[in-house]
Parts: sequence; C-alpha cells; structure tokens
Amino acid sequence: MKPLCFSENLKHLRQSLPSTQRELARVLQVSPTTVCDWEQGKRLPSVEQALKLAEQLGVSVETLFYGEEESPTTPSGMPSLTELYKIGSGPSSSHTMGPEKACQIFQQRNPSADRFAVTLYGSLAKTGTGHGTDRVILKTLAPTPCTITFDPLTVDLPHPNTMEIFAYRGKDELARARVFSVGGGAIRFEGEAEAESKTVYPHSTYNEISAYCKEEGLRLWEYVYQMEGDGFEDYLMTVWRAMRHSIAAGLEDDGILPGGLNVHKKAKHLYHLQHVDETAETRTNRLISAYAFAVGEQNACGCPIVTAPTCGAAGVLPAVLYFQQKKGGYTDREICRALATGGLIGNLIKTNASISGAECGCQAEVGSACAMAAAAWAELLELSPDKIEYSAEIAIEHHLGLTCDPICGLVQIPCIERNAVAAMRAINAVNLSSFLSDTRKISLDKVIITMRDTGKDLHHRYRETSEGGLARIHLHE
Repeated sequence: MKPLCFSENLKHLRQSLPSTQRELARVLQVSPTTVCDWEQGKRLPSVEQALKLAEQLGVSVETLFYGEEESPTTPSGMPSLTELYKIGSGPSSSHTMGPEKACQIFQQRNPSADRFAVTLYGSLAKTGTGHGTDRVILKTLAPTPCTITFDPLTVDLPHPNTMEIFAYRGKDELARARVFSVGGGAIRFEGEAEAESKTVYPHSTYNEISAYCKEEGLRLWEYVYQMEGDGFEDYLMTVWRAMRHSIAAGLEDDGILPGGLNVHKKAKHLYHLQHVDETAETRTNRLISAYAFAVGEQNACGCPIVTAPTCGAAGVLPAVLYFQQKKGGYTDREICRALATGGLIGNLIKTNASISGAECGCQAEVGSACAMAAAAWAELLELSPDKIEYSAEIAIEHHLGLTCDPICGLVQIPCIERNAVAAMRAINAVNLSSFLSDTRKISLDKVIITMRDTGKDLHHRYRETSEGGLARIHLHE
C-alpha cells in the first residue's frame, strides 16, 4: 500500500473538477474551514465524510487516500529459459550469484584498478553476512583488495537488492556502478540496457500461449522448443544432469551445515530411513523429501545447484522429477520436456511478477518453484494445457503471502524443509487439478498478478530482511 497522501490528493482532485473549498464544503455540508484543514493535513474526515468525498470527486476511497496505482507496463514477450535455469553455487541466487556476476563484469571493465569498494544496501546489507555475499565478493575480486560496507539504513532504493561498486587506482576513482540483483542470479546495471532481456517468446501470458498452442496443435514443451530453437534440448540435458548430481551428492553427504546454526544434514538419513511396514504413501513422501533436502543442503554448503527458479527454491523441481523418473521409468528426454513446461511457468512468473524473495517474499521463490514442479509433473502425465494451468495455479495460489524470513539470514531454516513441503504439495496440486479442472474460476495469469500485488503489500520485515518472523528467533538464547 502506498503511503497516506490524503491532503495532497484531495487538493488535486478538487482543483481538477474544478471546485473551490467553499463549493465542496457546501455540497458536503461542512464548513470551508474543515475542507481547508483536510487539505493542510491538520485532520482527517470521518468515515461518512470520506465516502461522500470520494463519491463527489468520482474516485474510490482508496484512491482518495492513497492515490492512483501505477499501471504496470504489459510485457511484450519473455526471455530465454537459459536465463531462468542457471547452474551456479549457492546459497542464494540473489545474494551470491548476482553479486558475483556483477563484480566479475565490473572487474573486467576496470582491469587497471588497484582496489575496489562495494556498498551493499537493502536486503543485501541485512542478510548479506548469512548468505555469504561479502565472502563471494572478496573471492571474486581477489587478489585485488576490496572493502565492503553494509548499509541497511538507506531507504527509497530502486530495488531491495541494490549494490554500488567503486574502482580506484591510487587516490583516483576510475569508475562506479549501481547494480540490482533482480532474482534468479540475474542482474541489471543502472542506466544500461538489459543485455540479458532478449525476447525469445512473443507471448507473455499463459492465456496467449495456450491459445497459440491450441491453434498450432502444440504441447507446451513443443512450444518452448520451437521458440528456443536448435540445441535447447541439449541445454536442458545439461541442466538435468546438474540437478541429478546435486541430489546424488546430497544423499551421500552428512555432517553439519556451515553458518553456526548447528543444523545437521538430513537427506542421507531420510533416504535410508525405511521401515518394514512402510506404506507406499509414506515412502513417496520420504523419498521426495530426501531428494529436496539433498539439493537444499548442497545449496546451503555453497555447492553447485540449478536455479529453479532460485537457489533457495532449487530443491522442489528436481525432487519431483527425480522421484517420478525413478518410479515411472521416464527417459531423460521426457524429463527435459517436463523441465521445458515447468520453466515456461517460471518464466511467466518472473516476467509478470517476481522470483525474488527480497521483492515478494518466499511466495516468489518456493511458491514459484512449486508451480513449476506441478506443471512439469502434469506434463509428464501428458495432461491437457488446461489441467497443467490449473496445477500451477493451485500450487502458487496456496503459497500466497508466504514470508521470506530465514533465521540468521542463512538459507537453512525454514528454507530447506520448505522445499520438501512444496515438492509434496506440487504432486497434490496435480492430483487435484486432474479431478477439478473443469470447475476452476480463476486463471494462472490472475494468480500471478495477485502474487505480485501481495508481495508489494507484504511488510518489508517479511521480504528477506532478517527483521521479522522466524528471522527474529535466536537459537542460542
């Protein structure tokens, strides 16, 4: 919600009629002094007076008090899924992969610099230590020395993940840049065209894509392959191998996660914790959870994973697909088709809302990952486009409002466990959609926009700032 700006709005709306304070007062049956006091911010109208004011001025009460909402620009297309699925080191795509890439580019542009300085703002400052932002910056710019400043107090930032980088030679400043880490490892230099935003897909809503596919007789994965061009299946094969590797490595790993929370790795234990009388449903939940924990723990250790769509949510999609491949014998080519469809959903969310926890909370990360996994599983089952849409819609709808509040800023509690829960929820979403797709009332496109608006309304404490929710818990007290 925008800040209250009633007095300014009232004056502007009255003058645009046009009307004088005295004329407006006469219609509302109040004194001209009362209207003057409203416009000077000395007092506010009663509920009854506010309703009459809004009616007289021809606006809603919300617009009267908060102003008109800016209509977001409708995207004209979407970039390649190679910008969504990225292989890199954890624990955070926004807080490690993004700053790492920004420093690499800035260093290449300033090869003569003999020292650097970096200032981290917003979420990067508030959770940077727990996410290892400072460590990855120093490592990337080494051996050139670098000083890092954490500034959590500056507000009115262009993006919650904002950083400034300075290059020096001696006492002279060679260059500076402001960079935004916009989620999923993607970055944007202020004032520069987005080189990564080359449009590959001409459509930017599920409704448009579905209509095109029905007209052309295509499944969603065929649409993706058509738009991405030759060689894209090979890219997805590389992505799938990396996903499988992170699961395999996590299932063999044990010990304690770094960071000081003393969190024991659980994937290996879950995987081998089999009972003689274990039911099929219990086994399914145990194995899916083990696979999700495996990726989440590898991410927390800074090992290679695939953003799907982010590092913090990287365990959901591979857990679902790996389980289904082991259970159903699906080929790697079929899995790649599922990855294409799941990625398409992630791309829609990234384009029309956000996949950044710092912007929209964990609904944008784990919620998006759950929707991607649900769509991917529905694709493996060869469900109709309507049922795939409903699967993704159910998945993200029931993550709306999910906060991003990891303890100590580490991508461990509740992040890893949350990946496992979302993976199981994705399968449930597909099962439910297969029964009820003909009865649904809202579209995936509308839920994505709702997620974006919900993220804007979330208090900043619950958007990856370590200031609210679970992040306020101190385990050592």
